[in-house]
Amino acid sequence: MGFDELSTESRMIATPWSRMVRGIGLGQYPVDYDPEIAGWIRHSLDLVAERAKGDSYTAFARRTAGLILTVAGGDRIDLAREVEAVADEVRAVKNPYYRVTAGSVLMDAVAKLGVGSALPAGFPAEILATVDRIEPDRIKDENSGRHGDYEKLSAFTAVFLAHGQLGLADRLGSLVPQALGLLDNVPAPFFRGRGGAMLISVISLIGHGAHLAGEERDHVAAVLDYLDRADELRLAPSFPQPMSPAFATIYPLVTMLNAIAMTGRPEYLTHGRDRLAQMRELWAAITPVERTHMGLYYLVALHNLGRLRAEVPDLDGFVEALVGQWRHVDPGENFFLNGISYAYMIETAMIAGRPDLITGAFVERLVDSFPDLDRTELDRANRPYPFSYAVNALGEIGAAARLFTPRARYGARTPMEWVVGQLSGDLAEENSRLYMLNHALISYALRLRGAGSGETELFRSFRFGAR
Repeated sequence: MGFDELSTESRMIATPWSRMVRGIGLGQYPVDYDPEIAGWIRHSLDLVAERAKGDSYTAFARRTAGLILTVAGGDRIDLAREVEAVADEVRAVKNPYYRVTAGSVLMDAVAKLGVGSALPAGFPAEILATVDRIEPDRIKDENSGRHGDYEKLSAFTAVFLAHGQLGLADRLGSLVPQALGLLDNVPAPFFRGRGGAMLISVISLIGHGAHLAGEERDHVAAVLDYLDRADELRLAPSFPQPMSPAFATIYPLVTMLNAIAMTGRPEYLTHGRDRLAQMRELWAAITPVERTHMGLYYLVALHNLGRLRAEVPDLDGFVEALVGQWRHVDPGENFFLNGISYAYMIETAMIAGRPDLITGAFVERLVDSFPDLDRTELDRANRPYPFSYAVNALGEIGAAARLFTPRARYGARTPMEWVVGQLSGDLAEENSRLYMLNHALISYALRLRGAGSGETELFRSFRFGAR
């Protein structure tokens, strides 16, 4: 694979953050149905459901993956009844943010499977209406108080994309300004930039880009201006492990670069300052392990902007240096900075057409790293986070079998069985991350819809213009 072979969906939603954390863009890089892989997915979700009894999102994920695998495998079913049953599982999710996420995942899945007509007629409107029930500042983590309407903004992003996938984008015109208005209610520049970039990208994709810049407000310019006030505002994000100050600046900026590519308006690249020059400065300021996180975002954004060769003339050297960090980064040292870096390195090598950089030793080190996350309670509780990333990335390069077959490092159990078995009894600690593992397994199931499965009309008809 290489940059020129990427689908529109993979160019817009290239990174595991959007897929595993937000549940959008699942099922990328489709392959033919494989009954052995389908068995791994079913068994894994059975294990999770047994361990997470009473968790409504896990129940939804299990039923959704089962539906996807049944359709992908060509089994005869009462499709309308099965889709209705999954819709009922969505309705059973009490938290309105996760209910919108689940509903959007279901809508996206049936669209990609080509069975959107089986969805209950009022379901899209029902999920859209649920967005209004999402309250601000409900995320309880190290950044409490900095999020504001970040969850609601992200929910609009997911549900707008799902409507577009079903060919229902024309219903959204009056809601797009409402969603854009939420940008002012996300206080931290980091979250406003990162969340706003995906909202702006989706609005551009679904044909409502005219709402982005009007006589009264240019929302893209406003986000860039707000990012420039980060030092003044003093609302820098906290991370699970220490990060350089530049990391908090580069992350929202690089996501906005991709949003600019989606808008087709390259003039934003010089709004306020030369944004590509700013990226070069920040790239030099972040640490090597932080670059493993940001490299995938950076390269895809540059490709979409038509600036890849100009900004990175030695692409092979760049990718070799970035992916080569695996020799220096222990994925079991911590769950975030090191733990998810391997997934980013894998996907960077994959889309850059350098699978040779993902050696057997690289994969083995990642697969056997998860017991090391018992080092601290924080890492142990968050183990589903990097594990979900690993399921996703290794599946995309055809190396996921190592996670679903017994290994000595896991006492002759599979890594999946071992990780699920380590979840705490009431899931009080891991519950906030468990949904990511559910997303990884749904995504893997949706990939089995067939290697010849094309993109939906929404993505097929989009053209990048900022080149």
